[in-house]
Amino acid sequence: MERSKFHNDNRSVLNTDAFDKRRFKEIFEMSKGLQKIRDKGVLQTFEPLLADIWASLYKMKPEITAVVVDNDLIINKLLMERIMSDESFENFRSFTRLDDVSSAIGTMKFGEKTNEWMADQKAQDEDLHKLMQEIHAMLGHLQEQKWQEGAEKDNQTLEETLRQATAKLNEKLKQTLRNNSQSFSQAMAQAMQETKQVKEGLKSLLGGSSTGRGDVDVKKVPLRDQLALAEKISTDKKMKEIADWAGRFKQIARKKQKSKHSESVERRGVTLGNDMERLLPMEFALYMHPISKKDFLRRLVEGQAMQFKQKGREVLEKGPIVFCLDQSGSMNKLDTQSKGFILALMSIARKQRRDFCLIVFSTRTQIYQYKKGNMKASDMVRLARTFLGGGTNFALPLDEAVNIINESRYKQADVVFVTDGEDRVKESFLEAFNKKKKEKSFNVLSLVIGCSTDTVEQFSDKVVQVKDFDDEGSFIAFEI
Repeated sequence: MERSKFHNDNRSVLNTDAFDKRRFKEIFEMSKGLQKIRDKGVLQTFEPLLADIWASLYKMKPEITAVVVDNDLIINKLLMERIMSDESFENFRSFTRLDDVSSAIGTMKFGEKTNEWMADQKAQDEDLHKLMQEIHAMLGHLQEQKWQEGAEKDNQTLEETLRQATAKLNEKLKQTLRNNSQSFSQAMAQAMQETKQVKEGLKSLLGGSSTGRGDVDVKKVPLRDQLALAEKISTDKKMKEIADWAGRFKQIARKKQKSKHSESVERRGVTLGNDMERLLPMEFALYMHPISKKDFLRRLVEGQAMQFKQKGREVLEKGPIVFCLDQSGSMNKLDTQSKGFILALMSIARKQRRDFCLIVFSTRTQIYQYKKGNMKASDMVRLARTFLGGGTNFALPLDEAVNIINESRYKQADVVFVTDGEDRVKESFLEAFNKKKKEKSFNVLSLVIGCSTDTVEQFSDKVVQVKDFDDEGSFIAFEI
């Protein structure tokens, strides 16, 4: 379907201003997801419809314009009136209002569901289908004739026929919306639910190891990367599962870290920051009061909220966290679990300002290093796609772990070794490895999934047998 005529169509049926139109254009150009939905649109005016959906979600007080709109925008106006009149829509806007990424995700989901609903109505109603086909054909013919000499009279006739057909379509869709109101409401309710699920997935992937900081952590990531990751969560079942596991494991990691430090970290004095776990009680009181709530949120985002100062540093010159993950063929069943687990460990590394190294292994290795535990959205997508398959070789990842630790100027590194397989390791390798472990003061925690621990006990400081990553025994890794 040729759509160049309709690109950059900034007409609106809402009270949008220059800022709204410019901001949507910026977001639209960043978002491949929105562009794909536009290209699949049943309506020729789907791009301005997406812009209006976005404005209805983002603006403080969106309203349907009282100005008479162009004939081809009447359908958009009918749809926006129906969307905005839904009783749950205003409550949903508290989730998206003035939030770029939530509004963009919502626009994708509302646009997707609206288009699916329109396509269903078109498939079920032969008259509607025929009318929309005729209009599409006339638009294409009119576009061609504009470049032909002496076609002005024919154009006038065709434009009049097009106006009449569009008027019929408007009436037809008005009736369709009225007769199928319940199915449209269900589609919009599904869009709201899926928007929230995608945003929660985004917070699970990008959030750190502190409670209540999900939205703050997400905002630190460039909007283009947020949108790319949100689109991936929305369309890729595997990425959604990884996000779900990451959210669960990060909650557990927070509790483990909090328990570990509760006795060792003493509160002394007051400083400024945005660590929810150390905020002064008076800051929570300011958050609860409607007058001071906005000022509190602004200061929190800017790292200017009052919080307890901690005695000493939580982390003092600790080496990297090295995660050796078995990716032999039998580990495929735990693939999404393992990657959620990795992201939870990485959130600890980020909080402790420690380098994080992931070594995936089978009979070969792949190494990924993340300085201070920082991971880009593109890194997460690559992680989701990575799986080696094949057999198992323990010496390869252990050798790589030693190389990584040798490069670090700090001692006290932590190696987490995970396998569901068995392998033999030469005595000469074990002697060299254990000697290096003593020299560099690093520890090896091994999680063994459903198999013998005989070999891993020879190079580990602690071995825990577990049934999978969601086994309580695995959570000891979050105490590093």
